[in-house]
Amino acid sequence: MNLFDVYPLYDVTPVSAKGIVVTDNKGQEYLDFYGGHAVISIGHSHPHYVKRLKDQLNKIGFYSNAVQNPLQVELATKLGQLSDCEDYNLFLCNSGAEANENALKMASFHTGKTRIIAFKNGFHGRTSAAVAATDNEKINAPLNKQQKVTILPLNAIDLFEKEIAKEDVCGVILEAIQGVGGLDEPTSEFYQQIEVLCKKHKVVLIADEVQSGFGRSGKFFGFQHHISTTLNASSDTERSRSIRPDIISVAKGMGNGFPVGGILIHKDIKASYGLLGTTFGGNHLACTATTAVLEVLEKEDLIKNASQLGIYFTKKAGEISQVKRVKGRGLMLGLEFDFEVAELRKRLIYDQHIFTGGAKDKHVLRFLPALNITKEDIDLFFNALKAELK
Repeated sequence: MNLFDVYPLYDVTPVSAKGIVVTDNKGQEYLDFYGGHAVISIGHSHPHYVKRLKDQLNKIGFYSNAVQNPLQVELATKLGQLSDCEDYNLFLCNSGAEANENALKMASFHTGKTRIIAFKNGFHGRTSAAVAATDNEKINAPLNKQQKVTILPLNAIDLFEKEIAKEDVCGVILEAIQGVGGLDEPTSEFYQQIEVLCKKHKVVLIADEVQSGFGRSGKFFGFQHHISTTLNASSDTERSRSIRPDIISVAKGMGNGFPVGGILIHKDIKASYGLLGTTFGGNHLACTATTAVLEVLEKEDLIKNASQLGIYFTKKAGEISQVKRVKGRGLMLGLEFDFEVAELRKRLIYDQHIFTGGAKDKHVLRFLPALNITKEDIDLFFNALKAELK
């Protein structure tokens, strides 16, 4: 049997990895500044992560959601505390696509409506409703196109207000920083107005934090960079808070390579038996992997590190004339050039032995390393980049 040939592959075969160093089957070492699509959040083979998984595997690796699993409660408690989302409930699944699929399904259940609003260059996964909400015609099969989805330009509030006023929208799904699309962001004003209009029209606001969540942006969630200001009627004073979506989807760096995803569902949305379900989601190893990631994020103060190194990265990028713009936040970053970067990525891999990423915007080179990298690691990246841009 052959593999179904859907991936264009680089001629590299990793066999081991530690920190940001990946070693191939020929003994060649590579610096990993891509983390397998932003998945490696605390570094390859982090000792605390490895020990936690080994210890758990020696006890029990899996049983279904038909029995008690205290590790799920432990994870939900820790996640609520570190993310400042203790007024949400957690449903665990296996991937970002599955997380967004369940989020959209919950929006339809909760509102009784069917249409979704999504945004140009957004990417939400490859399952039925998630891929229909993804702005990529090539990966939408005829079956997916039966979904009722309206894709609007990012930051076009007039168009958004016109569409949501039709009263048939169940959910709005929005990335705080677009991953695959090329690191474009909604403005704070746009995100704030979306939140207000969703509440006005009783529409579920879904924050897709699959790639930007778990500290990558320099805050636990990307939407937390956007502040809403409300007026307290009794005291006539203003109160500031971050955007509060109805549902938050997570995956990618959540498990540092272990397949895990989830949605945080605001407590105002009620659960009932059988409403959602999964065979593998929330299993013992998945919970252990995610809790280990949270423990490392907290102990090593990696969210602060991501924020500080994002500033340092931007400063270093300013020294390179070919870089037209730095996009993104924290360690979810992109360098925009006036040429397509596919060949540059190849040269970085084969000549400089460095992994980076591309995007739908072919002019953007993506930088998505583990959150515990150092300034010295960033210096190595820019030295290699300069060598290839001569």
